[in-house]
Amino acid sequence: MGFYYKAARAGLVIFALASSVFSLAMNAQTQKPSTPTPQLDDPSSDVGWHAVVSPYLWFAGVHGTAGALGHETSVHASFSDIFKYFNIGLMGAAELRYNRVVMPVDFLWMKLSDDRGIPVTDEVGSVKAKITETMFGPKIGYRVISKGRVKIDALAGFRYWHLSTDLKLLSQGVQVGNTFSQSANWVDGLGGAKIQLWLTPKVVATVIGDAGGGGANLDYQVAGALGYKISRKWVLQIGYRYLDLNYRPNGSAQFVYDVRMPGLVIGANYHVK
Repeated sequence: MGFYYKAARAGLVIFALASSVFSLAMNAQTQKPSTPTPQLDDPSSDVGWHAVVSPYLWFAGVHGTAGALGHETSVHASFSDIFKYFNIGLMGAAELRYNRVVMPVDFLWMKLSDDRGIPVTDEVGSVKAKITETMFGPKIGYRVISKGRVKIDALAGFRYWHLSTDLKLLSQGVQVGNTFSQSANWVDGLGGAKIQLWLTPKVVATVIGDAGGGGANLDYQVAGALGYKISRKWVLQIGYRYLDLNYRPNGSAQFVYDVRMPGLVIGANYHVK
């Protein structure tokens, strides 16, 4: 029942956000703007090739359960603990578009750590957990709506994950026994959408959501951002991203990663073409 509950919750969250932005977009379409309709690219924005590169920093916390070789621990690093528990890695996104066919890709590599993990048993005082995470998420889609201020892309693709966990059992700060290490690689199929609404000629709101599974029981994310166009090429963005990942294979699982990762996102879009 837990899987179906999370899947339903993911769908409802994505649907609610998309519906809200879509409603605003439709209202915007019914109003005659006092200024020229803004375009992110060239006025013929649905013709030819376009490319956008988007470096970003995701200040994510991590909450949930991680485990290796039959040993599990809770991991809690809140947004306020970010500089103590979260090590920022390499993050970025890019998008190619030809006419209305869109091809976005997202990549991140980061390390998370928590030296105050709570063990499942009372044999040790705490668990020091180190988690290395690599994600590669290409998609392909079609721009189903591109009219004035509103752009909506329907997307499908996958996320490839590589995760490794090191657990050290501690008693009064001293390691007890061996370090438990394990890693996992898998792919999750995804479906989702991206909605952009230009509120003014310089301000754009973006909502992205996707959900799916495969190797993981559930893999979904919701993100929203507000952007400000500072030049013809650059749009600065700030927003929030929430990603939920439940990788807990059936049977005698040697690796467990069931976490939520919420956090602030700061980045920029550079329009190469």
